[in-house]
Amino acid sequence: MVCLLDMSGHEGYRPLHFQVDGRGTAMDYQAIANQAIAKQPITREQGLAILAAPDTEVMDILAAAYRVRRHYRGNRVHVQLLSNIKSGLCGEDCHYCSQSRVSKAEIDRYALWKKEKAMEEAQRATAMDAKRYCMALSGGQPTNREIETLADMVRSIKKETSIELCLSIGFLSLEQAKKLKDAGLDRINHNLNTSERYYTSICTSHTYADRVKNLMTAKKAGLDICSGGIIGQGETDDDIFDMFDALRAIEPRSIPLNFLIPQPGTPFADMVPNLTPRKCLKALSLARFIHPDVDLRVAGGREHHLRSLQPLSMYPANSIFVEGYLTSDGQTPNEAIEMIKDLGFELEVESASEDSLGTAVA
Repeated sequence: MVCLLDMSGHEGYRPLHFQVDGRGTAMDYQAIANQAIAKQPITREQGLAILAAPDTEVMDILAAAYRVRRHYRGNRVHVQLLSNIKSGLCGEDCHYCSQSRVSKAEIDRYALWKKEKAMEEAQRATAMDAKRYCMALSGGQPTNREIETLADMVRSIKKETSIELCLSIGFLSLEQAKKLKDAGLDRINHNLNTSERYYTSICTSHTYADRVKNLMTAKKAGLDICSGGIIGQGETDDDIFDMFDALRAIEPRSIPLNFLIPQPGTPFADMVPNLTPRKCLKALSLARFIHPDVDLRVAGGREHHLRSLQPLSMYPANSIFVEGYLTSDGQTPNEAIEMIKDLGFELEVESASEDSLGTAVA
């Protein structure tokens, strides 16, 4: 495996054979890698062929995705710590979420953290060599009082640490977004979650257009954008492609890809995700081909759905969460860092400049 992936970086390398999809079209994954490196858009036909490729071709797909990842993001991987700083108490009806108003899941419910608790977690993230500390709030739109509390929280953390900060906070007004930016916030997370076509199947209390508008508001305020989605919610391969393709217009700096774990008590409790480790790897590779230079993060559900193939996700992706995902647990920091080092990758710490990573690697 390592030999194959290392060989893919050599100029002129091609797979030993061509792949053929169900429609008889020859698939040269290294040609797709060249296309992605040149930032030429991946076509729908190419994207669907990647997602539907036989599992025996996964290593060829990964080899191609790794060339793109190494070209733009090098051999570095960074970890991020995520804290749920306000839990439950949400008026939205997102079907996948255990914190939504339609969920009967048994979770902790609490109001917004005090500044001191967030500071402790930010310092802990710094101590574990996390590049970014992410804070998530349940709820559709924060109140102005919550924004004031969050701005004070951000200022305090920035004063005491050098770690980058991201907030997953729901819908913001331009004034609220600017207040957070002025306080020192680096980034806003707001996921598209699925395609525009499929969106009403996962949420009805707000629209897909509302999410896109919110991302544009955050961009207008000068905040970096983190936006990705969830696969395994009953969507089609076309929906997966459409979600990744729609993100091109939004231009996120970071794309987290989650894999649904149906939560008891939610409308999707009985959902069958129909995900295999190989399908997850194909989706991650497609995300890399469509977004060659972004931070691509393996997020919620990676431990559950990738299982023993988790290490292979680092070939298309260059970022992972550690410890957990809001209401579910995840891999420990020590386990994650050990995995990164075992693969021969370099741990990218919080002090690294992101601007130094977005250039081509020979």
